Amino acid sequence: MFDSLSQRLSTSLQKLTGKGRLTFDNIKDSLTDIRKALLEADVAWSVAKPFLDEVRKRAIGREVAKSINPGQTFIKIVQEELTRTMGEANETLNLQTAPPAVILMAGLQGSGKTTSVAKLARYLQEREKKSVLVVSTDIYRPAAIEQLETLAREINTAFFPSHTSQQPVAIAKAALEQAKKTHTDVLIIDTAGRLHIDETMMKELSTIAEATHPIETLFVIDSMTGQDAVNTAKAFNDALSLTGVILTKTDGDARGGAALSVRMVTGKPIKFLGVGEKVDALEPFYPERIASRILGMGDIVSLVESAERHIDEKKAEKLAKKIKKGQRFNLEDFRDQLQQLRKMGGLTSLLSKMPGMGQMSNMAQNQLGEGQMKKMEAIINSMTKVERQDPEIINPSRRRRISVGSGTDIQEVNRLLKQFKQMQKMMKRFGRGGGGMQDLVSGFGSKLPPGLT
Repeated sequence: MFDSLSQRLSTSLQKLTGKGRLTFDNIKDSLTDIRKALLEADVAWSVAKPFLDEVRKRAIGREVAKSINPGQTFIKIVQEELTRTMGEANETLNLQTAPPAVILMAGLQGSGKTTSVAKLARYLQEREKKSVLVVSTDIYRPAAIEQLETLAREINTAFFPSHTSQQPVAIAKAALEQAKKTHTDVLIIDTAGRLHIDETMMKELSTIAEATHPIETLFVIDSMTGQDAVNTAKAFNDALSLTGVILTKTDGDARGGAALSVRMVTGKPIKFLGVGEKVDALEPFYPERIASRILGMGDIVSLVESAERHIDEKKAEKLAKKIKKGQRFNLEDFRDQLQQLRKMGGLTSLLSKMPGMGQMSNMAQNQLGEGQMKKMEAIINSMTKVERQDPEIINPSRRRRISVGSGTDIQEVNRLLKQFKQMQKMMKRFGRGGGGMQDLVSGFGSKLPPGLT
């Protein structure tokens, strides 16, 4: 997420770190680099210009001149202005109304709207402890209704059935009545998307909004379409009075221009980020945390929150006791760690939230992505229990059997066993009172290239 922007800004700002004083010339050079980085990230010039003007004004003023460490102060100014540009603070959903609180979802076709409905429903159920009903009014694409029904079943959310023979407004009204009868907390309405903005779609959305009185009207943007997405959001806001934005596919967006532009252009806050394809891959948007990530400073708060939600405390405690007692870390333990890592978004997500690890997260994506981790689990699952508990007995003939059983080649089996031995050595060191989580990830990350190539 925001990899190219982060790399460009970090490289530019590092030149200033450690300088005894900042001059107009070196500030000017850095601002030129920042301007190029912003424009290459597809940030709107109407956003980039005031951002640069404010950084320049603060940097050349007394704020930096009186600082003990001018370089770090300049970086702090850039971080604060990035945060201000994206919206200062997290803006949560407003559900303060007599139930059901109606959330209307709008967006162009292909933006990830239907998936975002399911992600938001799951978020509200698990994090806000709300009962949720979802409904699709997209009568133009039968697969959209079926897709939402399938997703609702997957996340165990109530689904209101609809059919292409019905009218969108009638579907929305009927779903609202059902939500009232069942005393449901939140009704999320999925609307039809189009390949482009048209008057018919806008009128339909407005009619649904008038009939259901949504307390939240969220626009779903595909971040990978960059500035075009922001301009589309502005057009929707002019017609529909949006209350916020969900930015999707940010895990595949190396630029980040949409995240930096949308608040300033539309005046509406980004409320959530879609950070993957899975139904749990939705994060509240915190401008300050994202600004820190962009500048390579990490996001420890989000990392801790993710760990609290996904790590199995009983398993973690059991493993810690086992290691402290001097018992060997085995392949079943290794599989547990891989599964926990996947729940937290994978190694890439974890490293991106750790200070100074941004560049390593790119390496991890190439070397240990989702597909690779699934293969590793498949290999371990193809072993017998005895082999998982005592990997030393895995000889060449056993490796061939495991390779066939997991649908992988023997080199991949060898690679996994090599990486397991590295992790085993690390765990042994921690059992003797080694470092904490950051040391573990740092050590694991530093071994990625030789361990996986």
